[in-house]
Amino acid sequence: MIHHELIAKTKTVKVVVEGRFDFNCQNEFKEVITQYSGQNRFLIDLSRVTYMDSAALGMLLLLRDHAGGGQEKIILKSAPPATLDVLRIANFDRLFTLE
Repeated sequence: MIHHELIAKTKTVKVVVEGRFDFNCQNEFKEVITQYSGQNRFLIDLSRVTYMDSAALGMLLLLRDHAGGGQEKIILKSAPPATLDVLRIANFDRLFTLE
C-alpha cells in the first residue's frame, strides 16, 4: 500500500510505502509519479516496508529519472535493516540520499 501527500512548505512529495514493495505495487507507484509530474523533490518513507525486490529498485530508478536524476532530490528514509542492505548492495547509496 502506498500513501502520498504534497508537503507545501518544502514542496516535497512524501510517499509512504507499507508492506511488500514489489512488482504488485508497480501500477500504484507509477500513478503517484504521474500525479506529481512537475515535482522534483521526493521523500520516500520506507519504515513500514517488510520486503523489497528488484521491481521496487526499478521503480525507484524510474522516480529518479522523473525527478531529474539528482541525488539531492530524492531521500529514502527510515529503511529497515534488511531493506537498507538491499539498497546498499545495489549501490543506491550513490544514487539517492539514504537517511
